[in-house]
Amino acid sequence: MAVRRSDATRAAILVAARERFASDGYERATIRSIAADADIDPSMVMRYYGSKEKLFAAAAEFDLQLPDASAIRAEEIGAVLARHFLHRWEGDDTLTALLRAAATNEAAADRMRDLFGAQLLPVVAAVCPDPADAPRRAGLVASQMLGLALCRFVLRLPPMVAMPAEEAAGWVGPTIQRYLTSAS
Repeated sequence: MAVRRSDATRAAILVAARERFASDGYERATIRSIAADADIDPSMVMRYYGSKEKLFAAAAEFDLQLPDASAIRAEEIGAVLARHFLHRWEGDDTLTALLRAAATNEAAADRMRDLFGAQLLPVVAAVCPDPADAPRRAGLVASQMLGLALCRFVLRLPPMVAMPAEEAAGWVGPTIQRYLTSAS
């Protein structure tokens, strides 16, 4: 019974933390506010996670769920990835929270680098002409997608927010395609 309650408490803390980090950003989110949102004592947050940074790292676990590049025609990979990234950003506030936090917090920036390095780099290496150039190309793809996400989901620039996701993907997809498959 205690294990179930413990698991439920951990889950409630993570849900509250994800929502709070997404709405307030890393710097303004507090252990007290997260605990209040989870309807628990702040000491319980510290008991389970030890620090705000460790809580953020747990809350920022995110699977980009990138598609299998081998199942996509080479000339369509840029468009597919652009649509996929937009869909993932729109479907989960965790990436927005992570992006906000990464701009001002080194631990969050490390988490973002780890996330994109571990998940995007293998996809890029599988489709680019020279796998040795994959890190550079993955960085370019990440810069494009993170820039779009910053403008659309964090800064909420009106033209970017108003643009349907499919249209935004149509603009960004060819650039991602070039980063992935062009000779230079």
